[in-house]
Parts: sequence; C-alpha cells; structure tokens
Amino acid sequence: MEKYVLDTSVIIEGIASNLIKEKKLKGKLIVTNASIAELENQANNGLEIGFIGLEELQKLQEFQKKKKIIIEFLGPRPNLSQIQLARSGEIDALIRSMAHDQKAVLITADKVQAASAKAFGIELKFIEMKKPELKLMLEQYFDKDTMSVHIKEKCHVAVKRGHPGSWKLEKLKDKLTSKQVQELAKDAVEKTRMDPGSFVEISRRGSTVAQFRDYRIVIAKPPISDGWEITVIRPIKKLNIDDYNLPESLFERIKNKAQGILISGETGSGKSTLAQSIAEFYVKIGRITKTVESPRDLQLSDEITQYSKNFTTSEEIHDILFLSRPDNIIFDEIRDTPDFKLYIDLRLAGSSCIGVLHSASPIDAVQRFIGRTETGMIPSVVDTLIFIEAGKIKKVLTLKMKVKVPSGMVEQDLARPVVEVRNFEDNKLEYEIYSYGEETVVIPVEAEGGTAVNAMATKLIEQEFRRYGNVKAELLDSNRVRVYAPKSKIGEIIGREGSNIDFIEKKLGISIDVEEIKERKESVSYNISETKKQETKKHLVFKLENKYTKKTADFYVEDEFILSAIVGIDGEIRINKKSEIGRKILDGVDMNKKVEIKI
Repeated sequence: MEKYVLDTSVIIEGIASNLIKEKKLKGKLIVTNASIAELENQANNGLEIGFIGLEELQKLQEFQKKKKIIIEFLGPRPNLSQIQLARSGEIDALIRSMAHDQKAVLITADKVQAASAKAFGIELKFIEMKKPELKLMLEQYFDKDTMSVHIKEKCHVAVKRGHPGSWKLEKLKDKLTSKQVQELAKDAVEKTRMDPGSFVEISRRGSTVAQFRDYRIVIAKPPISDGWEITVIRPIKKLNIDDYNLPESLFERIKNKAQGILISGETGSGKSTLAQSIAEFYVKIGRITKTVESPRDLQLSDEITQYSKNFTTSEEIHDILFLSRPDNIIFDEIRDTPDFKLYIDLRLAGSSCIGVLHSASPIDAVQRFIGRTETGMIPSVVDTLIFIEAGKIKKVLTLKMKVKVPSGMVEQDLARPVVEVRNFEDNKLEYEIYSYGEETVVIPVEAEGGTAVNAMATKLIEQEFRRYGNVKAELLDSNRVRVYAPKSKIGEIIGREGSNIDFIEKKLGISIDVEEIKERKESVSYNISETKKQETKKHLVFKLENKYTKKTADFYVEDEFILSAIVGIDGEIRINKKSEIGRKILDGVDMNKKVEIKI
C-alpha cells in the first residue's frame, strides 16, 4: 500500500480532498501530530486558516469511512517553542522527518518545504498551485452599480448602490444566520488564499482583512464585534486624472511644483480614487512610483510597486524607499502616529509624497499634524491640501510660513512665525496657525460675528487667570482686554507695583485692565428629563427650593430672555401653558433646548 505524508500546506489548501475526488490519491495518508498542533494553534488564535485546515481533516475522515483512504496520525506533539517557531521551519522539519522515517512520499504545496525535502533525498510529490477560476459566494450580492455589501448575522444583507456622494442603501430579503455568515467568511478566505493575485492582508484573533482581486473584504467576529460581520467594498469606476477636469494651475502644481500633497475627505468620498489616478499619471509621464498601503487595495498597473505596512515595520519601509529612490510615493492612508512620523520623515528627506487621510473639513487634515511635528515644519511637510467631497475636488489649500503679526493683532512687537493657509484658487488667506501663549492655535481669518482670534484670546486669557478664582475676560479691541475678578483677588493679580500684571501682559502680548466682578445671579437649568417641571391642565409648574420664595426669577431659552416672574409660596412658579410665553418655554423643554431660570 502506498504511503503519503501530508504537509500542512496541502491540508490548508484542501488539495488532499480534491486529489481523492479526482481519484489521483489513495492508500494510507499520514498526518503528523505536528500539523494538528499547528492548525489548533492557528484556530485558537482566531485565524481562519486554522479552522479551514481542521475542516479539511474532517473531510478526509469522511473519505476514510467510505474506505477510499486510510488515515493515520503519527509523531510526537511539538512543544510550545516549536509551535511558536513554525514560520522558521520547526514544524516543517518534523513533517520531513516523519516522511523519511516512514519511507513515505511527502505531498506539499510549499516550495521551500519541497526544496528542503529534495535536499534530504525524500521522495516528493509537489503540487504547484495553479490559478483557478474562482468566484466568491459574496459576489452574488454585487451588480454593476454596487459599491459595497454589509453583512451581519441575524440581520438583513445591506448593499450600497451608486457612486461616492450619490448612493442609496438597500436592504435585501436575505436574513443570514451566524452559520451562514461564517460560511461566507470561510469561502472568502479560502479562495483568497488559492488565488495567486489575491492575499490575506491581516489575520488576527477577531478580524481578517483580505484583498480578493478588486474586492476588499473585512471580516469581524467575536470578541472584537458582538457577532460575525462581513464588509465587502469594490471600486465602481477607475478614473484617470483627466476625468477631474483640473484647472491648469492645479494640474501644473501636481505635475511639477507640489512635493507634499495631502488628499483628505470623509469616508467614501473618493480620496483613494484620486490618489490612484495621480499615481497612474506619474507613471504615464515616466516617473518611478511606489505606494505604501494598509491594506493594499489600490487598483494600479504592474509598474507601480505596492508595499504593505501590515507585513513589516515602518523602519523597513523607510529603508526600502530611501534605497530604491522612487520619484513619487503614494501613502494610502495615514492613520496613526507611526504613519504620520513616516510620512513626515519621507517629506523632510526630500521625497515627493502624496498622503491620504480622513478629515471632516480641509483644515482638519492640517490640524492632525499639530503635535506630531513642530508647527514651523508643517509647510515643509505639506504644501498642498486637496479636499474631496462626493468624488469631486471641493477645495484646494496651500501652506506657507511667514513671520508677521497675526490677523486681528496690531502691535508690531507681537510678530511671530505664522503658517498661512490660503485658498489655492484665489490666494485668499483663510486660516493662520501660530503659537499663542502656550498653545498652538488654528484661527479662521474671517468668521461670523467678528474675528475668531477674539474668541480664542478670551478663552486663553481666562485660562491664564483661572488660578485666581471665577474670572471673566472681555476683549475690548484687538490689543486690549478687560478682566473681571473677585475683589479679594485683584491685588494678587496686579502684584506689587504692577509686576505680576506686567508679566502676564508680556506673556500674552495684550494690554489688560482688571475690574471687580459683579455678583451674578445663580443659575438653575431645567430640561425635559428633570422632575422639577410639572404640568397641570392649564399651567407649567416649576418647583424650586423654598429659599427662593418671593425672589425674582428670569427665564431664558437658549440664552434668550423670555420673562421675569416672582417665585411663589413653596418655591413654585406657575405659567399659563396657552400663553405665548408659556408655549415658548414648553417648546424649549420639549425640544430639549437649554432652558434656564436665573435667580
């Protein structure tokens, strides 16, 4: 009887069961306990391949019951260090040793294992993986207009149809059980591993991220999520840079001038699609272009090398990029601090980079760099920011460093380094970034209701005086402020011969007047969830503490004065519900607005 030893790769890929079905394999199949231990370890760590391998062994048991093969489990169980060093070849060595001792044929789909077996003179049957015609079970939910499919156990399958900025969510009749979702997940991982052009990007205990051709598949499962969940995303249309109808000035900037470009926008806005089109444009004009991705889901031509952050460290990618000297680097996408540090380092070393990151507004993308690098270095890292909305370029900003007096300030001795953020289209100054006190602030140059620097200055001044108690600041003009403080603290604030207030004025760069704060009314807030509001058939009744009896109470809705009323006996205020004032207060309470009674 012929004897075969099955390598772990053959078990995971389902090759043995396929060979038996095709009547190309029969006799005694030896499975080493080392392979079982490796699969169990993978399954215990929540990796899909472990479960796939164990299910393959169950199929082989079914064939044994039908007397098509004989299965035997032999060999010592590996120790913990051998399991942990499986990737270094410890388990493979045990499998080869079993084939040698049993004088059996080793069946493997692993090229390294095959080469090692040949070196030891072990009889070998190497199964080279051929590109199969594979189709995912998940593809049944896609048509030409489907952007993504969202599946969760015990829920209806939801599909997004349309394109970025114009899509609708449809719920299908299918309501899948946990077992059905797991089958879809298993099918996706299994076929991804079998397809040479696809790969499993991340495989963790509670999540798996796979790229099957054009489909990005994200699988979440307990304990990470409260149930099995699959999200499948597919690009609808591949655009080139001409499809964006860029102004000539912006096109030239992307082509020749911009060295640090950020593409930002909300989820699904089309950021990666634009980055993809720019990458292809760079290749078209003869530039060496590489990408750093996580996961590798950009659909790019073969001339562009795609590096994955999930299989190596930032340091290794850093070394590869510097040594290979690409003309342009696409970073999709910048998520956490190590990503920002890598992008910053690449830019400061002179690399031409395009970074992709999430932000709710254009300036938010710049703010994400604050605290991760010196403020003065930001224009050296980012010189152009492109904000995408609904697949279209909504706004382009440029960044430049200047030494100047910030907008809203007038005294020349307040000059400081300022990062100007301008609208690329009309060169209009929109934001300024600079140090104010101990903080780095981002100030809109124009804002509703006056300059935004006033509000920021007021806030920072109140923070500076907080240690003196309840202090309020009022900005009188662009370089003068009045501070209201308790009478007992005024002397301490001014200091001996004004030394303390002089020090604070120089620190904040603004003239300060100090006055006594007047006693303010006590404020009590009510909303619909509080029980102090009661209703009768005709009245709203507000029950306050008895100590407020016969005192005047002012009613405000969203800081708008409504009426004054005298607190009655037992601390009650009664207001006719049908009166105009009563309706205003009732509407405010019912709509969960801020309703205040100031005593």
